[in-house]
This record gives sequence, C-alpha cells and structure tokens, in this order.
Amino acid sequence: MINNSIQSLIQNFLPDFTEIGSLINGEIVLGTGEEIQLYRAHDASLLLSFRDADPSIIATLDQVAHQAQQQWQQQTAAQRGRILFQVAQLIRQQAEYLAQVECLTSNKPINDAKGEVLRVAEMFEYYAGWTDKLHGEVIPVPTSHLNYVRYEPIGTVFQITPWNAPIFTCGWQLAPALAAGNAVILKPSELTPVSSILVAKMIELAGAPKGLVNVIAGYGHTIGQEIIAQADIGKVCFVGSPQTGRHIASAAAARCIPCVLELGGKSANIIFEDANLDQARQGAMAAIFGGAGQSCVSGSRLLVQDSIFETFVAQLATASQKIKVGNPESPSIDIGPINNRKQFEHVCHMLNIAQEEGATIAGNTQPILSDEGFYIQPTVLVGNNEMRCAQEEIFGPVVVAIPFKDEEDAVRIANQSNFGLAGAVWTNDVARAHRVAASVKAGTFWINSYKTIHVSSPFGGYKQSGYGRSSGLDALREYSEVKSVWVETANQPTFSFKYGPSEG
Repeated sequence: MINNSIQSLIQNFLPDFTEIGSLINGEIVLGTGEEIQLYRAHDASLLLSFRDADPSIIATLDQVAHQAQQQWQQQTAAQRGRILFQVAQLIRQQAEYLAQVECLTSNKPINDAKGEVLRVAEMFEYYAGWTDKLHGEVIPVPTSHLNYVRYEPIGTVFQITPWNAPIFTCGWQLAPALAAGNAVILKPSELTPVSSILVAKMIELAGAPKGLVNVIAGYGHTIGQEIIAQADIGKVCFVGSPQTGRHIASAAAARCIPCVLELGGKSANIIFEDANLDQARQGAMAAIFGGAGQSCVSGSRLLVQDSIFETFVAQLATASQKIKVGNPESPSIDIGPINNRKQFEHVCHMLNIAQEEGATIAGNTQPILSDEGFYIQPTVLVGNNEMRCAQEEIFGPVVVAIPFKDEEDAVRIANQSNFGLAGAVWTNDVARAHRVAASVKAGTFWINSYKTIHVSSPFGGYKQSGYGRSSGLDALREYSEVKSVWVETANQPTFSFKYGPSEG
C-alpha cells in the first residue's frame, strides 16, 4: 500500500512503480515476510506499507550484481564518469519531486529535503570527475624490478544507511563505490526505503547496467543479517547506532569481510569567553537543533566557559524558543518532528532520565508535545559530563550545557566520551583554536563554525564513532583493493630461495 500523495509523486517519472519492494536487476520484487507499516510523524497517519524482503533473493542478488559489476568494470573509466555525471543531471531535473518524496517519507522539512537532494547531485558530479584519476603509482624499489600499484574494484559491496538522512546517505555511499568500479547492494532503513529506490532507478536510467545497484526493502535483523551471512560481498558499510554497528562488525568478521562503520557521536561544541558570542549562539543552535537534532554530528554537548555560562545559556534558551517547529511539508517551519515513534519515545525517556539525575531545563520550557505528533521542542539542559544525557546519544533537539574553567578543562571534558565523531571550538585566539582542534579526539572539527561537511573531505570517527572514511579520496581507497605488481627487467636475474631475484 502506498499513500496516494506519494504514489502520484513517484509516478511523475516512474509510472510503473505501484508497490514498495526491493529493486533487483531493475525490477521491483515484492517481499513475503512481515508487513512493515510506516507513518507520518506529523499526525501518526499511515503512509505506506510493504513486506519484508525474502532471503531467497540472495542467490539472484549475487548473480545480477556480479554480472553488472563485470560490465561496469569493462567500461572505460571515462565512460563510467560520464554515466555518473548523467545521474547527477537526472537528479537535478527531478529535484523537486525527489525533495517532496523525501519530505513525506522521512518527515524531513521540505527546505532541508530540497537542499539534500541537490547535494546528492553534487556527490555524483564530484565522483564522476574521479573515475579516471584513481590511478596507481610506480615505486622505485631497490631491485631490478618495475613495481607498480593498481587500485581495483572490490566487487560487490553491501551498504546499510539510516532513516535520518536517507537520500543524502544513499548518494554519499553509492557515488564513491560506483566510481571505484563496484556493484552495490544497498539496504536503506526499513523506515525510509523509497528515495533510495528512486535514486537507484535513476542510475539505471543514466546508462549503468541493470543490477549494478540493488536496493533491499526490509529489516536489518532479517534480510540485512542474511546478506552479511550469505551474500558474495567484499565489504560492508554501515551508518547507524554503535550497538548495531558492533553486531554487524562481528557478523562480517566471521567471514573476514572488512567494514566501514559510522556510528554516531556525542560531539562537544566548546565556547570560550573571548568568542563572538552572537555567532557562537547561532552556531550552537544550528549545531543541535537543525534537523530536530537527528544528525550524527550534532553538537549535543555544549561546553561553555564558566565566566559566561549563565548568561550564554539563558540567551540560548530564549533564542531556542523562537525556532518554528511544525509540519515538515510547510516551507515556513525550521524543524520538523522526530522521524518515528520509537525514536520519539527514546528522546522522551532520555529527557526524563536527565531530570531524575539532576539536570534542569533552561528557560523552563515544556519539551514534549506528545499530543501534536512526534514533536520535541528545542531543549537546553544544564548538567554535567557524567550524566547519561551527556554520555549517550539522544538524537533529538536536546543539548546539555556544561561549564568549564579553562582550555585544559575544556579539552578534558570534550575527550571524556566514548565517541569521537565531531567537535568545534569558538574563540578569537588563533593559537588556542588550533591547539584545541589538535587535542580533541574527533574525526571532524570546526573552528568558529559548525556542521559544514562536503563530499570532497574525508568523514568518519574516532573511538566508538566507528572507523574508515566515507568521502573524499579516502572513500575511493576504502572501496578499492590494492595490488602490487612486480615485473622483472633484468636479462639474467639471480634468484634467492628466500626472496626471489636478489637485489642489485
């Protein structure tokens, strides 16, 4: 079942798309498992339903992905680049439709959805330019050999993306994997499969072989787990919670399959007394409240120097109450609802725990609006770094403000976390800014700004925020096998039983 409003949007450019299922070899394959029902977070009305994918599809997946990857690899790098660029063009042409689908199916504000669709187009444009530049090197080895390095496709990679930014993470993962010459089995969250199916279909329409990108509609603990256990895959890329990430890494390790993991964070946003406090306050709000706090890099720990703590936090709480919260389909709102009931209940639970542990709500706001959809008002907690609200990911528009004394204290608190995805510092002291950036253990760090990322720059975490990098040149390396080739050039090489031809 598909809500009529979504059905009409999809059929503007995919008229045969009438039911939700997995996209395999260019065709929709309906699931046979448990029924999955998805709801609008604005009013809890039923949006669409479909059945969990059947593990029996795995044999077909292996076959079609292998065949498509072989066809893809046989094309020249320039040909692959032109196709990826055409994908970007198609996405730009259909940007309005895609944004509306993303808004309705992921409960993301329409203005945010429009921006993310255009960034997906940019991702394919960026990696289109890399396809013919993923070349190796010649190494001047101390023997008579010519030694060179080749970067070759892995084959088929399995990617699992989350519900908080489905079309964005779809493009973020697919583009580098395809640019490196691979086929992909993509499993978006069971809560948000539609936009990923549409992007995969556009990749086919742009000229890529059918079966190069296959999208699985279903649960992670069923079909996702079976793909890791059975499918002919060379790598797993997962974006999601640390708990699920550990399970996936363990399952993949049982088959010696490497992983790239991006597992969220509890990022420290550090405000010194000498910062431009107006800009810092605006940056702090964007860092945590953008996307209703449902972002892995959210600045969910706000570290403020004690000399300005009370004033800054009070002003932040007052400004936060002016943020417009409401129906994501309205272009006038700033943030929408929490994506789904389970996550909404988790945020409510963490708010209750925070207050039980002694945290207070700045501005005396009422954070939970349970009678108006899955809505949480922007909330500023005042607490300390030992509280669960400061150590565990809430993934909602909730920030905990924590005072610090000096630079050493700020760095200590920032690093007192199991996570290490991102962080920021606000100060007018240039030397201090670079010292703090070097000292905080995080994969991405901003100075006098927050939350800017780009496909050209490497992204990933330290500690329990995961490992591997999912963008920039680093992502192409992640999706490549490295081969060292040795060519003997001597007329009469002298062989050693230990090492082959002897040096010199």
